[in-house]
Amino acid sequence: MPTRDATLPCMSAPDLTLLLPAGDAFGAQRLPEPIARALGRADLETVGEAGEADQLRRHVDVVPRGWPVAALTRQRDAGDAAGATWLRADPAWIRPDINGARLLGVGDALGLDAADAEALLRPLKPLFGDAGVPIDAPVPGRWYVRLPAGATPPVFAGPDEALGADVFEVLAEGAEARRWRSLLSEAQIVLHNHPVNAQRADRGAPPVNSLWFWGGSRLPDRVTARAARLLSADEALRAIAAAGGAMTEEVDRLAWPLGADTLVDLRTVRDLRMLAETWWIPALDALRARTLSALVLDLADGRRFTIRQRQRWRFWRRARGTLGA
Repeated sequence: MPTRDATLPCMSAPDLTLLLPAGDAFGAQRLPEPIARALGRADLETVGEAGEADQLRRHVDVVPRGWPVAALTRQRDAGDAAGATWLRADPAWIRPDINGARLLGVGDALGLDAADAEALLRPLKPLFGDAGVPIDAPVPGRWYVRLPAGATPPVFAGPDEALGADVFEVLAEGAEARRWRSLLSEAQIVLHNHPVNAQRADRGAPPVNSLWFWGGSRLPDRVTARAARLLSADEALRAIAAAGGAMTEEVDRLAWPLGADTLVDLRTVRDLRMLAETWWIPALDALRARTLSALVLDLADGRRFTIRQRQRWRFWRRARGTLGA
C-alpha cells in the first residue's frame, strides 16, 4: 500500500525542497545577492553520498532496495505489472560516428504517435515472441518486454546516463547480457529499413533504428514518498513517487501558497539566474509571508541547505558567492 512518511513533523506551512545538481555543476556563476545572503545564513549539512541515486533515495524509499522503473511505469501505463519481471525496451535513435555509435534520442523524446509505434512493433513482435520475451507498447514512447518467471535481466544504463555516449561503452556486459545484445542487433536490422523511418525522414524526424533496454524490475513491496507533491520532467521518477502516494506533475511555476510539502526536480538546470527568478526569489517571499516553512536545496553532491525566515538574525554570517563546495 503506498504511504507517506509518517515520521515527518506536521507544520502549519509546508516545506519546498528543490533537487539540484552538484554545486560544482554551476561553475563560476555567482549567486544573486538575496540568495547569496540567505544561503550564507542557512543551515548546511552533509546528508548523504554524492550522486543522483543517493539523492533520490533521500526522498523516495523503495523496499526492496532498488529503482524499479520498468515495473512501476508498466503498472501506471497498463495496470498489469504484478507477478512479472519487466524491462523497458524504448524506441531509440542511434547515430554512427567516427568513434562508434551514439544514443541521440529515446522514448517520448522521439515524438512517436500510436500508429507509428504499432507499425514499428509489428515485425518486432514475432522476433521477441520467439525469444520468449514478448514486447508491446501501451504508450507510444514507452515499450516493454515481459520476462519469463524467475528471469533476472542484466543491469542496463538508463537513458539519462547513456544519451550522447558511445553505446558500446554503456551496454551491459556478461554472459546473460550477450543474449540481449544479440536480440538488440536483430531488432536493429528489422528497424533499419522500416517504411515508417522513411516517412519520418520526409518530415525531418529522426529515425527509430534501435531499442534501449533499461529499468528491469518487479513491483516493489513498498514505496514511500516523503513529499506530498512532486514536480519533475522525469517520467520514471514521477511513476515511482506516485506509487508512494505523492501527487505528481510536470515541472512548472508554483502557485503560492503551496498547500502541501513539495519536491521540485531541477537536476538538469545549470542557470543560477533562472533558478533565482523562477524558484528562489518567490520562495524567499513566501518565507517572509509565512506561507512557506522552509526552503531546502538538496544537491547531488550530498549537501543540503535549509533556509528559514528566523535565520535573518544571523547577520554576522558572510554571504556565499557560489554553490560550489
